Amino acid sequence: MEGMDVLEEMGELTRRGQAFALATVVWRQPPSSSQPGARAVITADGELRGWIGGACAEPVVIREAQRVIAEGTARLLLLGTPDQFGGAVPDGMIVIPISCQSEGALEIYIEPVVPVPHLVVIGASPMARTLASLARALGWRTDLVDGPDFATDSADERSMIVVATQGHDDEDVLTRAVAAHPAYLGLVGSRRRGATVLGYLADRGVAQQELDRVKVPAGLDLGKTTHQEIAVAILAELVQLRASGALPGSGTGAGAGASAKPGRRKAADRPAEAVDPVCGMTVAAGSSLLLRHDGAEYYFCCAGCRQAFEQDPDAYTKKETRC
Repeated sequence: MEGMDVLEEMGELTRRGQAFALATVVWRQPPSSSQPGARAVITADGELRGWIGGACAEPVVIREAQRVIAEGTARLLLLGTPDQFGGAVPDGMIVIPISCQSEGALEIYIEPVVPVPHLVVIGASPMARTLASLARALGWRTDLVDGPDFATDSADERSMIVVATQGHDDEDVLTRAVAAHPAYLGLVGSRRRGATVLGYLADRGVAQQELDRVKVPAGLDLGKTTHQEIAVAILAELVQLRASGALPGSGTGAGAGASAKPGRRKAADRPAEAVDPVCGMTVAAGSSLLLRHDGAEYYFCCAGCRQAFEQDPDAYTKKETRC
């Protein structure tokens, strides 16, 4: 997968609301197998799609990309040694050694791509229209639908749903909204009205743990307010919950709906990581380049490192990381 295929994959992940990282090769030193401009998409669960280098670079890029996704901060990596920059490594660059037999090196920029929040506002009131307008001003993907037009498959576990039908088939709409298992589900209305609606759903077999997730009334408690202020209060609550990480699935969407395709490597398919005791590179523990010495297992990125260890194991055992 390269070129337009990577761009299409990014579009697909974005449509599914999944967080991912984009890794781009910005510099290379031969004989590295990659080229400047080579790109790969890495998902939150460690699936790499594209090409940024061979077996030396891939495990490191996947590991660092997962950190980028989790932290939301881009990283610039030098896969090589500081000597390849004359000892003057630019500020902010992370140096990760991949020496081995080759003297090649890569500079890779990894940036997070966070899914745009998805808000579904159900209702036709002025408050519902104001809320949808405010959310769109934040750049959120926002759907404003009337109660009869809302379908459960219009949202998923990454979505936020606000039911603002205000007495027009609240029970039926909320039943469909609950079935979507959204990251947030709020009902606009008084506590008394909310208790009546939730009691009705409970009597008809909706699980209590699902009903407990419904916020009634939706939004921050600002007291008696106008419909515009209610919309602001609801949006403020959603922003607050997202910023605090209290909405599982709404931020990263990691793994949700993901499916493996032929030729794609998933984290579950890869062995655990180890560190090559010779060059210090991260490698897959489970590789055929395994050597047992003095009761411990050592993994190597290439035959050259394995041979160097065999010739003088004492030179490396003090700095090795054992599996």
